Amino acid sequence: MSGTIYGLGLGPGDPDLMSVKAHRLLTGARHVAFFRKKGRPGQARTLADPLMPQDAIEVPMEYPVTTEIPLSDPRYNEILSAFYAESVAQLVEIAERGEDVVVLCEGDPFFYGSFMHLYTRLKDRVPVEVIPAITGMSAAWTATGLPITWGDDVLTVVMGTLPEAELVRQMLNADALVVMKIGRNFAKIVSALAQAGKLERAWLVEYAAMPGQTVQRLSDVAADQAAPYFSIVIVHGQGRRP
Repeated sequence: MSGTIYGLGLGPGDPDLMSVKAHRLLTGARHVAFFRKKGRPGQARTLADPLMPQDAIEVPMEYPVTTEIPLSDPRYNEILSAFYAESVAQLVEIAERGEDVVVLCEGDPFFYGSFMHLYTRLKDRVPVEVIPAITGMSAAWTATGLPITWGDDVLTVVMGTLPEAELVRQMLNADALVVMKIGRNFAKIVSALAQAGKLERAWLVEYAAMPGQTVQRLSDVAADQAAPYFSIVIVHGQGRRP
């Protein structure tokens, strides 16, 4: 019988915010796979470290590219597609020996995570189970100490990688707003928020629910800085209240 591949959501970073099921699967795992950049330990592996079984067989999956090639370059998809196919073959080989594999996923596996690209390639070949988790954005708006939505507010999630004009359009139509994938797009996001009239209501949360968490008014942050990868911009809704 084939083993099962588990896409295990670690949650936003604090091990106490992991689900009981995820905790059980991780602490009992024999094979633990995770994504990382070459030469780095990998954020998911770092988050899981306190719970990793000492005898677990680690299966690192190293990205061939991250930011070296623009997303618009056709080579980007070609290189990553080959990488995911290679990673899938590695996981399938373990599962077909009848052994389970836990794949560590930051946040929730089905929310803008790399595991999704494995899942679509795995689901018709071997048993796959996804373990959902608290998202990073949930931890981020909780860190601000304010509710994200009220009454009939519509929550919009946008990627900072979008063109500035599209960011402005989405922001203008949003009641409550989450902006992800900040990094080098920080100045563009600040500009778009200013054009949409939402800059003064925006917060920048870095490393939500992780060591080093910071929460700042976005208007107090220099617009020419580069935010770390684990950064999220939050604009709270102002909707109907009793």
